[in-house]
Amino acid sequence: MKALLVGNYGVGNLGDELLKEYFLRRYPEVEWIVVSGNPHGEREVPRIPAGIRSFLALRWWRTVRAMRRCDAVVFGGGTLFTDVESVRACVIWGLHASAARILRKPLLLTFQGVGPFRTQKGRRWTQRVLRQARFVSVRDAHSFDRVKELVPAVRAMQSFDPVLLLFHEDQQTARSGKVFSMIPRHNTPAAYVEYAKLLLRRGKYEGVNILSLHPDHPGEKAVCRELQEAMPVAELWEVRTLEGLVRHLRESSYVLSARYHGALAALALGIPFETFVQEQRDKLSSLKETELQGALLELAERGERELKQALEGLVPSKKEAHIVEGQAHPA
Repeated sequence: MKALLVGNYGVGNLGDELLKEYFLRRYPEVEWIVVSGNPHGEREVPRIPAGIRSFLALRWWRTVRAMRRCDAVVFGGGTLFTDVESVRACVIWGLHASAARILRKPLLLTFQGVGPFRTQKGRRWTQRVLRQARFVSVRDAHSFDRVKELVPAVRAMQSFDPVLLLFHEDQQTARSGKVFSMIPRHNTPAAYVEYAKLLLRRGKYEGVNILSLHPDHPGEKAVCRELQEAMPVAELWEVRTLEGLVRHLRESSYVLSARYHGALAALALGIPFETFVQEQRDKLSSLKETELQGALLELAERGERELKQALEGLVPSKKEAHIVEGQAHPA
């Protein structure tokens, strides 16, 4: 089948790129066209814009054509529907859902983080999309509660972030080294720096690493510079691939992460970690509250099974596919 994969891809954030890699790797039976903020090649198309200038550029017609030819539109993980940083995010992804509704394409929301919300506008856009979706799976308990609060009648299932399945494939490799690793993000406050210095004084580490998972973001560059100034012994690494993240974490004996997928990788690789939570009941705080990795793997695998069944349900059976003008032909 053909499906349009929608997410915050192509903006240099490793966490989102890992989600894209998950779908491309784990669903080889699907012919994916990816909506990207920086499209390359025939298999990627631009986002449907929310701004006038981008709208008038008409590049989004490629996206509409791809959506018309697909069998389903899949929102592929991540916290797409939240207005913590900007309500514009809810509007952008809501426009993609609206296009799917106009073109009568089934919409599947998969492994989603939902909320938190600070505006009624963000909540309303999210409610519209939830009511439209044929399939809904969320990656944490807080998101599940918000979905049921926004649209009580929606049939949603709680799963877990599927990137855990990618990390789990590399879990058996032994760790080496005694390195303290920090994984900041662009809006990490000064309190993160002070806490990192405290942990460094308490531990006996052979090295200190700063792992930047969104290295081209100006705000993250500034935070990394601040960390280096506070801890001159720290080495800065720009991490752009799954393999690169796993390689650096294998050297680590302790991780302080302000990023969800950084903490998730540490969890999957069996490395002691601590999350630096800024917003209560967000994706990172929910990861901090999780229990055994085995239970999380079961949730992620369940979400994968349910999604595959939902996708298979959109494809005609072999018997139906061989009916031509009312005549049945043997498969």
